[in-house]
Amino acid sequence: MIQRTLLRSVHSATRPSSNLWPISRITERTFLTSRTFVPPSSSRLQGRRGYADATEAKKEETAAADADAQGTGDRATSAPQDDALQQQLEKKTKEATEATDRLKRLTADFRNLQDQTKREVQAAKDFALQRFAKDLLDSVDNLDRALGNVDAGKLSGESANADLVNLHSGLRMTEEILMQTLKRHGMERFDPGEKGDKFDPNVMEATFQAPQQGKEDGSVFYTQSKGFTLNGRVLRAAKVGVVKNS
Repeated sequence: MIQRTLLRSVHSATRPSSNLWPISRITERTFLTSRTFVPPSSSRLQGRRGYADATEAKKEETAAADADAQGTGDRATSAPQDDALQQQLEKKTKEATEATDRLKRLTADFRNLQDQTKREVQAAKDFALQRFAKDLLDSVDNLDRALGNVDAGKLSGESANADLVNLHSGLRMTEEILMQTLKRHGMERFDPGEKGDKFDPNVMEATFQAPQQGKEDGSVFYTQSKGFTLNGRVLRAAKVGVVKNS
């Protein structure tokens, strides 16, 4: 009995009381109670926000300054390169302009040479028969004189000679064929006295002057020898008589 009583007393002494708090909880409660929480005021919040904005603005200014400095450095580095490229471009442009001018001059010279060569070739073709045509002039003149010296009364009527008529007709046909052949090669005959043309020293040669009633001074009234042109150029001037009344 005594032992049982002692055991109970010891057990009750060692058993923690239900009214006592653990040391850890007591300490935490005491800390929370002793430290009072004070919420931050609006002015403090604005101050912190303003500080953050100022910090961000300063960072942006620093970044912009760094970018400007880097851009200035790049521009300073690229400026000599740009100048060199500009000089090279101007040099190449000048060379291209000079080459274009030389090409234009050479093209113009070549075209002028072509035109001159064409003119010379054409002139050689036009006047290739000039010497031969001059040698024919005497024959044409004699043929023309022979036809002109036949009396027209002997070619028609009762006194007409059949043989003479046939000969005259044959010579006339020969002359026409000869003149057509010469004309195809650019040679033509002209007679200033046939229409009484005005005297032209460029295509005529005055051999004498004589008064003629009813005709104007300076006009042609007689053709001693007919003139010839070859491709528009005077091959031989016509020899004529010119009227001079005064």
